Amino acid sequence: MGDSTYKVLECPELGRYGVAARDLKAGELLFEETPFAVGPKLDSPPLCLECCCPVDGGEGGPRCSRCGWPLCEDCSAGGAELVYHRGECEVFAANGVRFRPVEDSTAGCVQLDCITPLRVLLAKEADEARWKREIEPMEYHDAERREGANWKVDENNIVAFLRGPCGLGKRFSAELVQRAIGLLDVNAFEGRTGSGYSCRGLYPQLAIMAHNCVPNVVHSIHPSNGFRMVARVAVDVKEGDKLYTTYTYTLTGTVARQSILKASKFFTCRCTRCLDPTELGTHFSTLLCSKCSGGLITSTDPLDENAEWKCGQCGFKTSGAAVQKAVMTIHNEIDELACFEYEAGRLEAYETVYKKYRRVLHPLHFINTSIRHSLIELYGRIPGYEMAELPDVLLERKVELCRSILRVLDVFEPGKSRARAMILYELHAPLIMLAQSAFARGEDQRDGKSLKQQLNEAAQILEECGAILDWEDPATPEGILANVAQQSLAQLRQSIETLD
Repeated sequence: MGDSTYKVLECPELGRYGVAARDLKAGELLFEETPFAVGPKLDSPPLCLECCCPVDGGEGGPRCSRCGWPLCEDCSAGGAELVYHRGECEVFAANGVRFRPVEDSTAGCVQLDCITPLRVLLAKEADEARWKREIEPMEYHDAERREGANWKVDENNIVAFLRGPCGLGKRFSAELVQRAIGLLDVNAFEGRTGSGYSCRGLYPQLAIMAHNCVPNVVHSIHPSNGFRMVARVAVDVKEGDKLYTTYTYTLTGTVARQSILKASKFFTCRCTRCLDPTELGTHFSTLLCSKCSGGLITSTDPLDENAEWKCGQCGFKTSGAAVQKAVMTIHNEIDELACFEYEAGRLEAYETVYKKYRRVLHPLHFINTSIRHSLIELYGRIPGYEMAELPDVLLERKVELCRSILRVLDVFEPGKSRARAMILYELHAPLIMLAQSAFARGEDQRDGKSLKQQLNEAAQILEECGAILDWEDPATPEGILANVAQQSLAQLRQSIETLD
């Protein structure tokens, strides 16, 4: 274990948590670990039980020749050595338990909910020593889960199924099966396969780190190396300071983060971000007041979703429910845009929604931030808006969108985070294009900077982006981008040299 970088302490409020064992520099390796088990997330639609890619769960969909459960054609091709599916395959085949075809292959498939808990149980049998050392001390919130609605559902779909039809009743007690389900619910982290599909893994060292909505620990999961996880500190951390990971998405508002943490992790987060109605000055959940000019409406108690919201300037009040309803309405409108074809109309629709709510949402509101993410992906990529054809005004639009997201990330994911690197990559190209365009018009300077200074700024951005993405698995989309960034940087440096 990474004893030289962190120590494990315990307290009643947090349980076990990690602190820096010495001063750590941003980007420094904290620890590496292999998952105890890895598999499909809860409520997954039909997917390949080896590589997690979506498959047809209906009659005639691809199946494993041994056990009859979903396996894509690539993974079931002769000679391919199964790694992840092997364990449950033996159980299903030995007991003649077949997968029942489903009508809708896009909907969550209950039959697959047993897979990852079963992999945890089989991993326990295979490595009792690691279970005792690393998994036994983990929290699984048995009492709270018993009170929840899912306990009975799991009892039926997973516990009874594994102990009955799958013939595991003598090997695993009902308590142990529920414990495996609870361990995953409370502690699992989302990962992606090499092809970018979602899965979840149980990483006991990472789970020791306390949660905070502004993490100082970043991690990358390497699917091509057995889903090995590498954790680093994103910023400088002083000896004795707590190490924080995050169990939610940092780019969601407080109400949504709190409800996710309460429902699946069984706690209320009281980090400084959650307690601050302005979310550390970003106004990430703030609405604009329609009753006065320049007033900002924030929650009077961010931890209570039913608390009143109030304008700090004119005192106008509205209910938490009304705010959530408004947010929901806008969310639904944006979700519909995801169905648009990947063409000019899609980009224009996002810009229209963005303008439509300009007087309702604070400029840095999480909805605006998510629209910006969508727009950044579209500008420079879709027909009619490809990089080479963007006029300066739209190149500047893309730069502004990137910088607005970076302002939020600087607060919520400070330091060397993957999200930051991805935005930096998007930012470098329009900066180069704008510099070249000003130069082509015979202007010596743009915003007071010479062509060389502008290109050097783009080079620094690419360098920072490449250094962060270099920690990713080279086979993943982010890892491939690291390589692209390094090649672009080499070309850019050559161009800069010719300017001397």
